[in-house]
Amino acid sequence: MERSNETNVSEFVFLGFSALAGFQQLLFVVFLLLYLFTLSTNAVILSTILLERALHTPMYFFLGILSSFETCYTFIIVPKMLVDLLAEKKTISFMGCAVQMLTFLFLGCSHSFLLAAMGYDRYVAICNPLRYTVLMDHGMCLGLVAAACVCGLTVALVTTSLVFHLPFHSSNKLHHFFCDISPVLKLASQHTRFSQMVIFILGIFALVIPLLLILASYIRIISAILKIPSTVGRYKAFSTCASHLIVVTVHYGCASFIYLRPKTNYNSSQDVLISVSYTILTPLFNPMIYSLRNKEFKAALRHAIGQNLKFHLK
Repeated sequence: MERSNETNVSEFVFLGFSALAGFQQLLFVVFLLLYLFTLSTNAVILSTILLERALHTPMYFFLGILSSFETCYTFIIVPKMLVDLLAEKKTISFMGCAVQMLTFLFLGCSHSFLLAAMGYDRYVAICNPLRYTVLMDHGMCLGLVAAACVCGLTVALVTTSLVFHLPFHSSNKLHHFFCDISPVLKLASQHTRFSQMVIFILGIFALVIPLLLILASYIRIISAILKIPSTVGRYKAFSTCASHLIVVTVHYGCASFIYLRPKTNYNSSQDVLISVSYTILTPLFNPMIYSLRNKEFKAALRHAIGQNLKFHLK
């Protein structure tokens, strides 16, 4: 992405944790431990899904992709944030900022569409159980992931291009710990109504459209569950969706607050706090919600650990 001729800002300075100057070393230790735990948890989940044939199903295929996406977008943000917590000069180049935003938006938007694909998977499993293996074959799963990635990349490319073609020739103090849309837009010397409108529409496309698809899936799912005669059967059917619903609620709650509000309501302190939750805490808890609430996964994990111990004891 080339910058406008008016642009003379060559780098941005992060001020995300400047109000906590006396606690930055403590924050470094806490965030580092959380990040390492996130990486190790996701590595265990991905390894278990790959090694255990019992988990080679569409639901766990999507869970593995979801875990990979979340691991990747923490890698785009958290290591730089950790370095900045200990550094005196917390800067990022203009192009580095654009690449960080592009990659983060690609993974984040793809994540939204992937949640919609997972909702469709639950719909087919509950509403068409006899045709599940036919409708959700390997080709369909790959197609849904590819569609999620194409939609995410399209939103990321257009949004990042619009943001970084604005002129930046005043302040370069970024009140955040990474290059997110609102704090970078706040530094632009001027805005066009067209670019703001397009960015808002893309936010609706990346968040509202997948959410509507998820709602449509769950309307059909709830209707099918209510027709199940036994209470145990209804509970068992709904329990397969509970984890997905928790993750959807957390993801869309945070994302809607950040990206679907008027830009005049931008508050740097609130945004930093919420961004910490979805860049550090959510990637840690989401895979755990899916795996630790699932008896099938826990059994597969125990089997994988047992096989690994037998191999090393031989």
